[in-house]
Amino acid sequence: MPRRQQGFTYLGLVILLAIIGLVGAAAVKVDALLARAAAEEELLEAGAAFSAALDSYAAATPPGRPQQPPTLQDLLKDTRFPTIRRHLRKIFVDPISGKTEWGITYVGDKTGVIGVYSLSQGQPLKQANFDERFPNFENKTHYADWKFTANGQAALERATDMTGKPPVTLPPGTPLPATPAPVTPTIPNMPNMPTTPAPPAAPVVTPEPPPAAPEAPPEPEPATPPEPEPAEPPQQP
Repeated sequence: MPRRQQGFTYLGLVILLAIIGLVGAAAVKVDALLARAAAEEELLEAGAAFSAALDSYAAATPPGRPQQPPTLQDLLKDTRFPTIRRHLRKIFVDPISGKTEWGITYVGDKTGVIGVYSLSQGQPLKQANFDERFPNFENKTHYADWKFTANGQAALERATDMTGKPPVTLPPGTPLPATPAPVTPTIPNMPNMPTTPAPPAAPVVTPEPPPAAPEAPPEPEPATPPEPEPAEPPQQP
């Protein structure tokens, strides 16, 4: 084989190997992206389960008691009742970090759990088109920015973001303030304005009944013809 032809064969083999390598790298990258997208969906479903458990715990709270569990373990075993209730079947594994450790959002100084979130600082692939269960998840920079809270707490957070001030909450059992009755405006009497007296009421005229029709005279009784007298029999001689 000529040396020039051997050089072309070697160059073609190098190009073919480069193409195979690029295709393989692209396939690996696509597989990694698909696996990451699947992990994000698992994270959203696990967070939705935490939110539902927090809602269930709050709904079952007797009046006058805190509606937030002290820890996540209280969602597994709610000992506030004679019979243990379970609002969550298990503590899920974070599909992004692969651990059962979660970031927790508390009320005040760690007095009650109001939300959980992933501890991963990775950037999410999903940036829009979230389900209505996940408000304010669009355009977040880290997975830790996805806060999974109870529905009521999420509404409070949205109100805080819009007004810049924390909303005022009333303790359980506090009656709502009564709504004031509407005030009817009164028009004051204008000075030097003559008042027109009301016209007198028209008299009520009662119509007289029409005269009764005259009674018809009684009909005359028919005359009875006199009965004929019986003829005398002829006398015999």
